[in-house]
Amino acid sequence: MPTDDRDELDLFWMERALGVAALARDRGEVPIGCVIVRGGRLLASSHDGKEVLGDPSAHAEILALRTAARRIGDWRLEGAEMYVTLEPCPMCAGALLHSRISRLIYGGSNPRWGACGESEPWILTNPRFNHRVVVRSGVLEARCGDLLKETFRSWRKPT
Repeated sequence: MPTDDRDELDLFWMERALGVAALARDRGEVPIGCVIVRGGRLLASSHDGKEVLGDPSAHAEILALRTAARRIGDWRLEGAEMYVTLEPCPMCAGALLHSRISRLIYGGSNPRWGACGESEPWILTNPRFNHRVVVRSGVLEARCGDLLKETFRSWRKPT
């Protein structure tokens, strides 16, 4: 049960990211969804697009960052928060630093490729960089993980 407004907002926006992830699954993409919010206003939402776009950098986070920057007319997304269903990879973590995102909230941990939580490297909190991102993990973690597991299981079913 949420204990304060921040928890309620985190749950609300992660629900939106899960909806975007389900759309990705329906389009044949890995079901990872992302939304970017600033001041309570949705700036961008996206899902992985590597398959459709044929672009290895078309991760949900990268596509959402591009949209948000275009929407506000500035690459600096200070004060913005990113909600993503899976812990970002090193490429996406670097883009978060460069964009000046203030806060990252993610659902499931990514032991293989994750770079923002308990996995190494700790890109977002590394003291060598001039920007830090506040990180919260585990928001709707079970639901985020279940969506990925169910999708991969359905893709592997023999026909």
